[in-house]
Amino acid sequence: MSFPARCSSIHTPVDLTPKECLMARRSVLLAVAIITALVGTLLIVMYVQGIDNRATEGQELVEVLVAKEVVNAGEPVADAESAGKFEKAQVRREDLVPGALSSSTSVTGLVATGNIYPGEQLIADKFGTVGDTESLVIPDDKLAMSVELTDPERVAGFVNPGSEVAIFVTVSTPSQYTRVLLTRVTVIGVGTTTSTSRTVTDETGAETTEAIPKTILTLALNQKESEKLIWGDRFGDLNFALLSDKTRVVDEKGTDISMAVPGAPAPAVG
Repeated sequence: MSFPARCSSIHTPVDLTPKECLMARRSVLLAVAIITALVGTLLIVMYVQGIDNRATEGQELVEVLVAKEVVNAGEPVADAESAGKFEKAQVRREDLVPGALSSSTSVTGLVATGNIYPGEQLIADKFGTVGDTESLVIPDDKLAMSVELTDPERVAGFVNPGSEVAIFVTVSTPSQYTRVLLTRVTVIGVGTTTSTSRTVTDETGAETTEAIPKTILTLALNQKESEKLIWGDRFGDLNFALLSDKTRVVDEKGTDISMAVPGAPAPAVG
């Protein structure tokens, strides 16, 4: 009398014939092989996708503002835009310069602090105020002229590159008067402040020496304005007056002692 073989399944022993037992084992092995193949295929697909992602990373295009023509140091953004020196271009993200601009909104009202060349991406760090420029920027139709002033004469140090000022001159001979010399000019440079000594004698004859801080300021002027400034600096005393956009200065005759202090005795002559 024969008995069926006992074939162990995953959970409990099962009575099967030898042939059935062999088939069961083959089925299990086949299932394991199929699952292994599926897992392997999935891993290969994931690996290939990872390679593709790394290969395309940074390849997407982004819009950036670039220079179409040379933008000169000191050139205002508004002027460069009006002249068509900016244009939009698309670059790969991996080629995008840190801080690159997609529009000029954030730099409106500023100037280029150095030359910007065609094809160069525009970044905020390349723009600033006139005082941030790498070199003295002289407008094409102007001259650069400098004078040295004390702190009170230059509005206590509030005059900076880009400021607009009116210049007054006070003359003592042959007659005493003060009048406006230049109604509105632009400061394009402010030098370092140095100190000079001045000796003052009082009514008793006592002398005192004091340190006077002086600063050289450079202006953008035309030829006639330059001549007036040189004359005023040589033969009179200059004072700068800081202007706002709405300040209106009128070129008038000026003020002498009779207008400043009506009824005051006339200065002695001779």
